Amino acid sequence: MSIKNILIVDDSKTEQIYLSQILMAEGFATQVASDADEAQKSIDLNRPDLILLDIVMPGQSGFQFARALTRDPKYADIPIILCTSKDQETDRVWGIRQGAKAYIVKPVQKTELLEKIKTL
Repeated sequence: MSIKNILIVDDSKTEQIYLSQILMAEGFATQVASDADEAQKSIDLNRPDLILLDIVMPGQSGFQFARALTRDPKYADIPIILCTSKDQETDRVWGIRQGAKAYIVKPVQKTELLEKIKTL
């Protein structure tokens, strides 16, 4: 799968800008959403090739949203990378069990992010 369009789902505008800048500098197109509801609308309008998903957000958590997406046949093929400040091993394991392909702890390092994207 060729990844060109990435949806960043994070309630922090700072994180949205930071991740967008990294990705756009590498030639990716980005969209942003502040919560799961906004992300769902964005996915339905302009299906991304990859989703970078925060866990701690207002409303539905990233864990819940990842689980819902990966269990829906319409969206199950969109890879998800969780990008979060939750750095416990139990969170990492739970995130992967919810369907995420990778897990990155904030602050996101450019090299790590690009490596994870490359392996998808």
